[in-house]
Amino acid sequence: MASTAVTTFIVFIAVLFLLVNSSAAHYIPCSESLVKIAQEKNISHCKKLTTLGAEFGWEVSKHNESQVDILIGTRLNNAEMVWLAWGVNPEDKPRMVGTRAIIGIRQLNGSVGANTYNITGDTKLGCRLQPSEIDVHVKSMKLDYVTSLDYLTLHATIVLPSMYNISRLNHVWQVGYDAQGAEPSMHPTALQNVDSAETIDLKDGLAHHVGEFEGRLRKIHGVLNIIGWGTFLPAGVIIARYFPYPLTLGSYRYHLHVGCQIIGYNLGVAGWSVGLWLGQASKHYSFKIHRLFAIFIFTFTTLQMLALHLKPRKRDGYRKYWNIYHHFLGYALLAVISVNIFHGIDILKPDHSWKWAYVGILGVFAAIVIALEIYTWAKFLTEKKEEAKKAESGSGRTAAAA
Repeated sequence: MASTAVTTFIVFIAVLFLLVNSSAAHYIPCSESLVKIAQEKNISHCKKLTTLGAEFGWEVSKHNESQVDILIGTRLNNAEMVWLAWGVNPEDKPRMVGTRAIIGIRQLNGSVGANTYNITGDTKLGCRLQPSEIDVHVKSMKLDYVTSLDYLTLHATIVLPSMYNISRLNHVWQVGYDAQGAEPSMHPTALQNVDSAETIDLKDGLAHHVGEFEGRLRKIHGVLNIIGWGTFLPAGVIIARYFPYPLTLGSYRYHLHVGCQIIGYNLGVAGWSVGLWLGQASKHYSFKIHRLFAIFIFTFTTLQMLALHLKPRKRDGYRKYWNIYHHFLGYALLAVISVNIFHGIDILKPDHSWKWAYVGILGVFAAIVIALEIYTWAKFLTEKKEEAKKAESGSGRTAAAA
């Protein structure tokens, strides 16, 4: 009961923290680099977008709300060929299919150019994307590469038809790394590429990011798994491994070991369940390796937890073989859990604090294990020497008596 209560409390705190700290109204100003470029083009509004390291600037005409100057930019990170896209979608949701796009392409020889494109369902299926007329009037468009900053910007002046509402404008952005002339090739299919869309109010800059609810659940999924699978389960293993010494915990050892395992298992299953829901909700992408590892972890941790009731008794002849299997499976699970947590962080691509936080957890465990292992072997060898001395002194007294 105590373990269940602790688990419930941790889940509640994790969910509450992420829900409170996730807001659709976040407005993060652009970097100084894009702000300077925007000012040169008389664009006063600028914010960082939620994915792909992209930044977006805009200026609504004072004389005509349908006319908007837009500026989107991203750092190339030394990529030789890049295409940068921005577009609007008149449908009820921001998404790729149905987008009227402006795409600028930087070729391998350094030349740049921009065209308009209609993104259709055929494009999503992999058909060639060629320049075409769109129902948004584009007065001017230009792609620029700032060599000193390794920065690519796409600037355009557009006039929106009446079907668009600048207070609720669905806009989409994308970055790709290959093209055949004026035909951009398929962009990467990472999570950030799929989520590169939002509904924005150009009057105040507030936006509702696509998949916002799913994004919060991904964070909850990650936090629960890092705390459950990645923290409490290893802590329970350490407690079990280093008894009876140097952790002379007496009868508390078993309860601490089991308590950590139950809390870790419950948190991990909660995170795994959220992951299952996210997998069912993601129609456009899946992460097979992450899913297979997760199924393996859930299946065999459940099998390990059954040991609470199905563990052989000490007098059973096969108890030692069961112990070998139980310990080997436990260590194998810890390795797979660590690999899958890092894989999940790479999929989610949050800020680097996630990865460093988990590296810190592993570092603490590694330091504890090394210290306890050294102490354990030192004490073991010391006891062996003392036993050997006692044996020698005992045999000496026996010889003298004879």
